[in-house]
Amino acid sequence: MAAHRTAVNAEIDTLLQAYPANVQILARQAMEMLREWLPNSGEGVDSSARMVGYRYGSGYKGMVCTLILSKSGVKLGLVGGAALADPHGLLAGSGKVHRHVQLRTVRDLQQAGLKQLVLGASAACHKRLDQDLEKS
Repeated sequence: MAAHRTAVNAEIDTLLQAYPANVQILARQAMEMLREWLPNSGEGVDSSARMVGYRYGSGYKGMVCTLILSKSGVKLGLVGGAALADPHGLLAGSGKVHRHVQLRTVRDLQQAGLKQLVLGASAACHKRLDQDLEKS
């Protein structure tokens, strides 16, 4: 497990090198936050898509959220975000399934309702995985 963690850290370091310092700091803070909010989740890097994903199982059904990097900030993509309650109006995007929260500064990580959105996406992920187990 430690070897896997080291490999993921190296991939994250490589991915972040292409971005300005403020985006690197924001991404690292967001990753730290997600590791805390999603204990025991898997963390993986998709370099070609410039994102870091968090999951509890394999395939799409096991995915909770992603951090999508750009030169101007980080988008916190929530799988099934269109179905999540969003009383603080944080979600953006027009997809039928997915939504995201635009993060431009570290302060954006403190927005009211952000943790609830991530935990809602996590609960939905666990529900999808449990339904798959019931079908087996």
